[in-house]
Amino acid sequence: MIAALPNLACLDMEGVLTPEIWVNVAQKTGIDVLRRTTRDEPDYDTLMTWRLGILREHGLTLADIQRVIGKLEPLPESGEFLSWLRARVPVVVLSDTFYPFAGPLLEKLGQPALFCNTLDTDAEGRITGYRLRLPDQKRASVRALRGLNFRVIAVGDSYNDLSMLEEADDAVLFRPPEAIRQEHPEFPVAADHRSLREAISRLLGD
Repeated sequence: MIAALPNLACLDMEGVLTPEIWVNVAQKTGIDVLRRTTRDEPDYDTLMTWRLGILREHGLTLADIQRVIGKLEPLPESGEFLSWLRARVPVVVLSDTFYPFAGPLLEKLGQPALFCNTLDTDAEGRITGYRLRLPDQKRASVRALRGLNFRVIAVGDSYNDLSMLEEADDAVLFRPPEAIRQEHPEFPVAADHRSLREAISRLLGD
């Protein structure tokens, strides 16, 4: 008899466990155009290049953004959901955010493993660029974990999560925009953390 592969969960961060950081920066700074996220723009490089231009235009520094992040809390019920999931399977957070952004929020969630990207700054703390861990790192991470003989369950909500969901053995969309829901009916949809927990329970055979 062939043993079943061990399960592992890969979760997006913003929109699944935490608020959207750039949306909150937009609210706090009054720069409304920064509300645009990967839920709206499929091309991440286009989005980030545009964001950096907006930051330069308005003179915002990394410290300005970190002050906003420091006042944020994880999404309601996300901590309870994550604790429930980590008690059952290893969890890796796969995000296109940056370590200087994510740290304070993930500390409040018990420091799950995080794969994300890095920022370049100048002497005045202005963000001058960003460095991806590697192109399409969410897909590559899931592929590598499957290559280690894990059965991967992925959860995401945005365009930049789709390659991760497609690469996983099983996947769930969490509160996606209607356009993504319509374009990808192959993925089950969870409307809140309770229904996400139920969907993952079914996939785990609980």
